[in-house]
Amino acid sequence: MTRPSGRAADELRPVSIEVNVNKYAEGSCLITCGGTRVMCTASVEEKVPAWLKNSGQGWITAEYGMLPRATGTRVEREAKKGQSGRTQEIQRLIGRALRACVNMTALDGITIKIDCDVLQADGGTRTASVTGGFVALYLALQQLVHQGKLPSLPLTDFVAAVSAGVVQGCPVLDLDYVEDSHAGTDANFVMTGNGRLIEIQGTAEHEPFTKAELEQLMSLAEKGISALIQQQKSVLGV
Repeated sequence: MTRPSGRAADELRPVSIEVNVNKYAEGSCLITCGGTRVMCTASVEEKVPAWLKNSGQGWITAEYGMLPRATGTRVEREAKKGQSGRTQEIQRLIGRALRACVNMTALDGITIKIDCDVLQADGGTRTASVTGGFVALYLALQQLVHQGKLPSLPLTDFVAAVSAGVVQGCPVLDLDYVEDSHAGTDANFVMTGNGRLIEIQGTAEHEPFTKAELEQLMSLAEKGISALIQQQKSVLGV
């Protein structure tokens, strides 16, 4: 199969991560994955939700949204019409992914809110949000260390996410919108730097997929996530 972009089956779209793009946020980046662009910011609050008070733990949560012209046709702002189920599901995914790589006890009394705003969508907005959200989180935690509010970075590992799917019978990595809309199987993988799985979301759109196909998709995702984490480390200077 020849992919619309001309990429190899195991090739990511061109990825760039620009850090410190918001002068007010404690951590921020603009992540670009092909035609998808997401602004990620991390905001620190020295308090926790009421249900976590006196628990000895901190909290990390996320919000996700798409600008009205992030897609081919204008959509109403969710502030006007209310959040969709898709939006709620994605922001919960981002929050789960980022909490999985942080020692929440070390974050005692602190909440970090990650905002992921999709400026332009061409497939993979949730995975780009996880990958960029981690960079914004890292920068915010780094600032807390520099301010003496944390003794060290409370991170247990790096985290990134990528999609993989079966398109025209061929397993491929990092689907753009054209591929995603025609995929027979579509999956998203969230993994750590040491290759441990945080989450797998996989759906058969037409015919059920096999265990062998899932393993192929996972192998593609492992390769893609390894490259994404190397890029995260490069822009963060670690």
